[in-house]
Amino acid sequence: MAKIEFRNVVKRFGAVEVIPDMNLVIEDGEFVALLGPSGCGKSTSLFMLAGIYRPSGGELLFDGHVVNEVEARDRNVGIVFQSYALYPHMSVRDNILFPLRFKKTPRDEALARVKAAADLVRVEELLDRRPSELSGGQQQRVALARALVKEPKLLLLDEPLSNLDASLRLSMRTEIKSLHAQLGVTTVLVTHDQIEATTMADRIICMRAGRIEQVGTPDDLYLKPSSLFVASFIGSPPINLIAGEADGGTVTVNDVRFPVEGASGSVTVGLRPEHLRFGNTGFAGRIAQIEPMGREILYVVETGMGAVRVLEQGSAAGHSTGEEVRIGFQPENSLVFETKGQKLIAGAHVRAPI
Repeated sequence: MAKIEFRNVVKRFGAVEVIPDMNLVIEDGEFVALLGPSGCGKSTSLFMLAGIYRPSGGELLFDGHVVNEVEARDRNVGIVFQSYALYPHMSVRDNILFPLRFKKTPRDEALARVKAAADLVRVEELLDRRPSELSGGQQQRVALARALVKEPKLLLLDEPLSNLDASLRLSMRTEIKSLHAQLGVTTVLVTHDQIEATTMADRIICMRAGRIEQVGTPDDLYLKPSSLFVASFIGSPPINLIAGEADGGTVTVNDVRFPVEGASGSVTVGLRPEHLRFGNTGFAGRIAQIEPMGREILYVVETGMGAVRVLEQGSAAGHSTGEEVRIGFQPENSLVFETKGQKLIAGAHVRAPI
């Protein structure tokens, strides 16, 4: 397996600097996700690992060796693309075999490795079919087998689940995670889907505009987001963000006042919908909309601060549209950010109005 390091890596396309200065260590055997919106640089970072793009500056290292000038074919990297990139005129067997032919692996050894890879991802009965005869999930498994047949030191997954329907995405998430646990290969997943990142990866690298916003476990990014961007990108339904002024131990938002500790000036309060509760105390509002979500109910509540989302467990709504309610929360579940700098204020919390 491989330990990966980005040291002050820069990537430019002409005059456009896509990655301005990337520093990151991915440990041997780790499963990490590069997460962020379209255009944030996550796929560019992955293509530099694959050798498809070369860094414009800095150093990219595999196990302590600089690989900036090493050709893609010499890196022993397996990659699964969003489109699967299977050869339509070849059988499944020949698609999986292709990387080994390229490396001139002896035929008997190559066929044995094809069978092992096919067994691993459960496509052994599809070896004589063409890609056009396969479902999306089957094509994805074939693409995985082709990536794994060369026994790579590094496995790269570029939005591998985005073309699958919801049920297949769920099962493939489980299968890929299980494969990683079985093989221990260093794995980098690129995704814009925070559910994929949080359920599959050991660590998440959250990116924005070519820069790393935060690196941490899924719990780190959810419970202690370093910035407003991370807080709003992680979590579903999205976090409630409420801008106000902190002065004299109180955050004032229109006519609502929150007692605050550890903050002053212009701040933004973050309250996740799942941390809010209806009760006898808290800030007042009126339920404007109710959205059943299976085992959860999402309420949209109009308040003096604007619309606030509240998520309750249960399949039946305990409240009705137009109902006057009060909303409370535990102080430790609140987040407070600098509005201007957008950074989390460590140790700052607000309490619900009484």
